[in-house]
Amino acid sequence: MVLRYLLTALINKAQVVEKLSESLPVRSAARLTARAVLKAQEAGKDAAGRALRSRTVQQIRQEAARAPRGLGELSQKARRIRETLLEDVRDGVTEGNRTRQVKHKK
Repeated sequence: MVLRYLLTALINKAQVVEKLSESLPVRSAARLTARAVLKAQEAGKDAAGRALRSRTVQQIRQEAARAPRGLGELSQKARRIRETLLEDVRDGVTEGNRTRQVKHKK
């Protein structure tokens, strides 16, 4: 309880925070955090771009534009989308394995 009070009092002092921010461990931690955030953003953008370019998303958009006439046509659309999704997943796994092998050889 006392430790919590002391830490709160120290953190609320601008001089202490400024001194800590100038220390090597805190600067290194901030640099590491910033690098991790930037890499995560980049990976997210890549994944979103790949998802938007995937055949599954394009097929869903096409199938959604046309209204199904009955239950049979709806199940056919779902089957086609499922097959396209499985192909995309297989392609992604194959590409991931190739990328991992190339990185592993280096």
